[in-house]
Amino acid sequence: MSADGAGAAGSTDVLVRLRSSLPQLQPAEQRVAQVVIGDPAAAARRSITGLAEDAETSVATVARFARKVGFAGYPQLRIALAGAAAREDALGSTGRQPPADLDESASLEDVVRTIVHHETRALQETVDHLDLDHLQRAVDALVGAARIDVFGVGASAGVASDLQHKLLRIGRIAFAWHDIHAASTAASLLDETAVAIGISHTGATVDTVEPLERARAAGATTIGLTNFAESPLARASDILLTTAARETTFRAGATASRTAQLAVVDMLFVAVARTDLPASTAALAKTYDAVTGRRATPGKAERR
Repeated sequence: MSADGAGAAGSTDVLVRLRSSLPQLQPAEQRVAQVVIGDPAAAARRSITGLAEDAETSVATVARFARKVGFAGYPQLRIALAGAAAREDALGSTGRQPPADLDESASLEDVVRTIVHHETRALQETVDHLDLDHLQRAVDALVGAARIDVFGVGASAGVASDLQHKLLRIGRIAFAWHDIHAASTAASLLDETAVAIGISHTGATVDTVEPLERARAAGATTIGLTNFAESPLARASDILLTTAARETTFRAGATASRTAQLAVVDMLFVAVARTDLPASTAALAKTYDAVTGRRATPGKAERR
């Protein structure tokens, strides 16, 4: 987007874009971003001097921050923040907004509402900002791949395994790697017929970025799934898919990030499956039958 006025970044996506930009900002600019993200309505009412004081930085830093995140200047940022605050209020109009974070005084209701709030918003904002052209390119690459390798560690390891499992269910040759040695070995053997997928919320997990870089160097098409469009994982990706999950101190955001990642995984799976629906349906039926016999028989008494 251009930075030529208030339209440089819409009010509906400014908070998502600010959160995504955090790793690329200087420490003083990060303080400005945190103040703005924490209370966009209050920030929209402040003068540039007031916001600088709140962030314990200079007016020049606030102006530079506004330009860095895609606006012509601070007035345009304020307009976008006002719109974003109005949208946040509208989305929370059916009840009390949950706390942005939790502490020892939080009630169980606060815990429940906060987690559900972050999960729901992560899904909605991911859908709102997902690039469908990039998603289609990813689907096309997966459909044409001779093999698919998925890299993910930590919280993203389960997401990587979920994608591998779904692809296997429809007859695609897929592997999920969570150990850096195994991942690097597999990546080095890929070629132009393969697709490599890296999954990392931060996009900075070395054990995911390095295998993806190695796969790209070997000739494979690389796909990145991350929350941060300017991350190392994004730079290693031929095709980038971004989520829009919110992090919190107590890691409600970590659950939300996985929820958003799993949603994108489902989108990929369904879109790939429907390119050959008869074959996918037959494969799903065969794999279902293969494991049905492993289920306990309802009503059968357990032997003591």
